[in-house]
Amino acid sequence: MRFLDTLKFNDDGLIPAIAQDRDTGQILMMAWQNKEALELTVKTGTGVYFSRSRGKLWHKGETSGHTQIVHDIYTDCDADVITLIITQIGGIACHTGRKSCFYQKLNMANLTWEPSEDVIKNPEDIYGSQNHKDKSHAAHSPSSTAKATPNQVLTELDAILNERKNADKDNSYVASLYHKGLNKILEKVGEETTEAIIAAKELQLVRSLNQDDSDAKADLVYEVADVWFHSLVALSHLGLSSEEVLGELARRFGLSGIDEKNARPH
Repeated sequence: MRFLDTLKFNDDGLIPAIAQDRDTGQILMMAWQNKEALELTVKTGTGVYFSRSRGKLWHKGETSGHTQIVHDIYTDCDADVITLIITQIGGIACHTGRKSCFYQKLNMANLTWEPSEDVIKNPEDIYGSQNHKDKSHAAHSPSSTAKATPNQVLTELDAILNERKNADKDNSYVASLYHKGLNKILEKVGEETTEAIIAAKELQLVRSLNQDDSDAKADLVYEVADVWFHSLVALSHLGLSSEEVLGELARRFGLSGIDEKNARPH
């Protein structure tokens, strides 16, 4: 399609796409599109995006049922951003069960991010018991804020997990875990660890068969992220943070693993 030739895709062949509500003008979400995703959006009249983590196309709502009807498509003066004017089916664009992904508002007084929208529907009711794994938002954690750099993620998560201790258990997945207690949190750590093990074995199998391993790699990364996340929830529940763990890892730098293990009290 000729219109694609005028757009400026990045070095990975992607362009940011902003979904905006046709009736209210509210920005609902941001994702990425490649040329194929944009072509399919035009052909189908529905929102189609590209998942960077999985390396494949995804149709918005393929898991949740919250599809997007695309009415108009705009680009900016530099032709390096796409805006989709949409109607959001179900009124929920965010994987957290909110209308918009942009629900965190900066409190200018204390410079903290605070939720500005209520959860419309519990994510587990949308995506099932696997902690709403709609991989449409692969960059999101279950309680994500504005995008953080990798070096900021643990600090941001510590703050969010601490904040969730005062949240409504009916509107927050983490708050619901806190409410159920340590045993439930540890149960989730165990479940996610098992899923990570299965994903690792699956990746090994795919590679042994010389098959494309992009999906299997993405699945393993996703499952390990879930293990880390629920482990952080357990730490936070017990009044600890990632800083203590990072401090312990830092202490071990320069030490022989065998010597460090032998030095532990028996």
